[in-house]
Amino acid sequence: MHDSTRLKSQPHNRRREPPPSHHHRRAWCCSFTIPPHSPENPIQTPTPAGLPKKNQSLLKPEIATKSSSNSTLSSFANSPQNTSRPGIVTRIDPRRILSPGRVSPIDSIDETLNPINPVNFPEIPKSPTPVDCEQQVSGGGPGVRDDCNLGIFDVRLNLKGKNGSGLVLELNSEVLSTNSCVFADLIAKNSRGLCRIEVPEVENLGVFRETIELMFEDDIPRKLIRIGAYRAIDVLEVSAGIKFNRGVLSCLKYLEAVPWTEEEEEKLRSLFNKMKFDHETARDISARLYTLDMADSQHTLSKQLVWSVTTCVDANSRNELKSLVRGLLCKSSVYKKDCPDLNKADIFAICQSCISSLVCLLEEATSTSPSNKFAKKGEKPLIERISKQVDNIIWLLEILLDHQMAEDLVVIWTNQSKLLGMHKCASPLVRYELSRVTAMLFIAMGTGKMHCRSEARSGLLQTWFRPMLLDFGWLQRCRKGLDMKALEEAMGQALLTLPLKEQYILFMDWFKCFSKHGTECPNLSKSFQIWWRRSFLRGSETHATESR
Repeated sequence: MHDSTRLKSQPHNRRREPPPSHHHRRAWCCSFTIPPHSPENPIQTPTPAGLPKKNQSLLKPEIATKSSSNSTLSSFANSPQNTSRPGIVTRIDPRRILSPGRVSPIDSIDETLNPINPVNFPEIPKSPTPVDCEQQVSGGGPGVRDDCNLGIFDVRLNLKGKNGSGLVLELNSEVLSTNSCVFADLIAKNSRGLCRIEVPEVENLGVFRETIELMFEDDIPRKLIRIGAYRAIDVLEVSAGIKFNRGVLSCLKYLEAVPWTEEEEEKLRSLFNKMKFDHETARDISARLYTLDMADSQHTLSKQLVWSVTTCVDANSRNELKSLVRGLLCKSSVYKKDCPDLNKADIFAICQSCISSLVCLLEEATSTSPSNKFAKKGEKPLIERISKQVDNIIWLLEILLDHQMAEDLVVIWTNQSKLLGMHKCASPLVRYELSRVTAMLFIAMGTGKMHCRSEARSGLLQTWFRPMLLDFGWLQRCRKGLDMKALEEAMGQALLTLPLKEQYILFMDWFKCFSKHGTECPNLSKSFQIWWRRSFLRGSETHATESR
C-alpha cells in the first residue's frame, strides 16, 4: 500500500501548473518496474549516497532523498525489468495499482473534468466516443507532450465495479494499443495529454486487472497455468470483451488442453453460448462441449450398454458395470439432463432374451441325459450360468422400476408356463433361482413401487405363490442380497390387494404349509389376521346391519 505521507493531492483545476524547478514530482498511483524517461523524471538522476543502484532504479528522485530509515520502502521484490523493448514493460508493479476506495492524487483533478462516455465490458463494444485527455505541461511550454513514446504512463484506466468498488491503473498507451484494438481506438482519438478511460459495471475487478497484466507478459500460457482453468475462463471473457486477441488465443489453447471439472464445464458452456469465438481451437473446445444428434443416438447407446452388461463374462466386471450403467440410466442421475426417456421396447427385448436363455438352461438342468449336466470345456458350470441370467433379469427389473415401466414384466413372468413346469421337477438348488425373480416382483408390488392391474396381480400370485412357499427355506440359506423380512411383509401386503375370495384360497395354502414346515415357510401371521378380521368379523357386522 502507498504511504499517505508521500502522496499529495493536486488542485482542482483543468490544467496543471509547471512543477518547481528545484523539485520535480509527478503524482502517480501505480508504477511499472523502471520509472520511464519524462520531463518529470530526467534521464540523469543523481544516485543518493549509500543507496545501491538496484534499489535506486525503482525509486522516484524525491523518494531517494529520504532518510536511510525509510530505505526499506524503496525496494520491491518481483519487479522484473525489460530493457529489450523501451517503453513497454513486461509486468505491472503492484505499487501503481490502487486498492478500491484509495484516493489517488489524480482523482482530485478528475472531479473537474467532464463526464466521459463509458466503454461497456465485457460485451465487445462498438467504436466508443473520444474520452477526455489532460494536457501534460512540460518544460517546452503548455500543451506540448514530451517523450510520450518513451514508456511513460500516459493512460489512466479507471475501473468501477458493480458493487461500488473501484480500481485505478496507470498504463502505457503503446502497450494497450498494441494488444487491444478497443483501447487503440480510444487512445488514437486522444493524441495529446493524459488519456483517461473509464470502465463501468465491471463484474470482477481482479480478473480485469489480471487480463491487463497479461498484456505485459511475454509468456501468457505460463501465467494461465498458475491461475488455473476456472480463472482462465473469466480472463477469456474479459479478453474477448476488450478484443485482446493474444489473450483470447492463449486462453483457448490452454482450456482446450486441460481437463475440466463439472463446474468449469458448465461455466465454459455458458460463455460459449453467450460469445462466439472464430478460431480453430474454439471449435475444438465446442466439440468437447456439444455433440450433434446426441438425443437421437442415446436410445441406441443405452441398448448397447445394457446388452453388453447382460453378456459380460467376468462376474466382478459385470457387477461393476451394472452399478455404473444403472446410475447413468437412473432418472435422478446427475448425468441425465433433458434426455429422452428410456426406450421400453429395447429393455423388454433384452429381458425376453434373458428369460429365453434361462429356459434353455433349465431344460439342460432337468434333462435326463448325464452329458448335459456337465459343463463343456471352457464353459462355466450350469448353476453359475443360471444364476447369471437371474441376476440379469433382476437388474433389468430395477431399471424398469426406476422408470415406472415394470408392470409388463409381471405379465411376462406370469406367462412362463415352461419355467413353471420345469420348476416342479428341478432340484431345489436350481429351482430356487426362479423364486429370486418372483421374490423381487413380490417386494416391488407389496411396497408400492409397482402398480399393476388387478388381473396382473392375481395372475402372478396364483402362478408363483405356491412355488415361493417351497423355495423360501432355500432363499433364507442363500439370500444373495435378498431382504427376507421385507419379502415376508411384501408377500402379505400383496395378498391383501386381491379379492377376499382369492385371499382365502392362498392364505389357507400358506396356513397348511406353515403348520407343516414352520420357519422354512414365510411368516404371514399379521396379514392372515387382517384377512380374518376383514372376512369374518367385519363381514358379520355388516351382515347384521343389513338384516336390521
